[in-house]
Amino acid sequence: MKSFKYAVYILSLLLNMTFGQQIENDKATTLKEHPAFSERREERARMVKRQIQSRDVNNEAVLNALRRVPRHAFIPENVQREAYDDHPVPIGLGQTISQPYIVAFMTQTLQPEATDRVLEIGTGSGYQAAVLAELVQDVYTIEIIPELGKGAKVICDELGYKNIQYRIGDGYRGWPDAAPFDAIIVTAAPGHIPQPLVDQIAVGGTMILPVGIRYQELIVIQKDEEGISHESVMDVRFVPMTGEAEN
Repeated sequence: MKSFKYAVYILSLLLNMTFGQQIENDKATTLKEHPAFSERREERARMVKRQIQSRDVNNEAVLNALRRVPRHAFIPENVQREAYDDHPVPIGLGQTISQPYIVAFMTQTLQPEATDRVLEIGTGSGYQAAVLAELVQDVYTIEIIPELGKGAKVICDELGYKNIQYRIGDGYRGWPDAAPFDAIIVTAAPGHIPQPLVDQIAVGGTMILPVGIRYQELIVIQKDEEGISHESVMDVRFVPMTGEAEN
């Protein structure tokens, strides 16, 4: 009888050890980071130091997000060598990934908080959405070009971002069923400020967007209990917003 109880005891220990090891293995698999995060880290560090910190972007959380997100993973292979250069890079279909400094400046201007819900109009490559996903609770992103929107989702999913919601369609009217948003960022230039997007800014929230056709300004809109304020912060050059914005 004693030998039987001992055998059962040993068996239970072995089962627990095996089950516990499986849990640890599962955890390791879950926590395993995509190799792209460890690639070209020194280039990202130089990009942040030389192109961004030197131009008055000093929000440490934003800087850390830019140091972490593998920008080259969002760029076509034939131009990946330019991923960390100080200029926009073409991503196909007449679109570009914005200059690193512009991504940093626009992101900092939103003053992102960990609990924020942010709407992005113009997913493009998915890079800006990934940067935001490092900083806020939820990102909602809309892309009018299906090939780009689907491609961005594939990349972000592969990199492990779980807090991004995607939609293919015209971003002019925003995402009303998920509104209001703590922040809205627009990465294509309409000829005027879309009122539906203004309506979807939460009280206390901020929107940043380029506005104009030939001549473009980067506009910051803030909403508080007393109303809306606008400020032009710099001259820029973005691809035009298409769809309803063209009417």
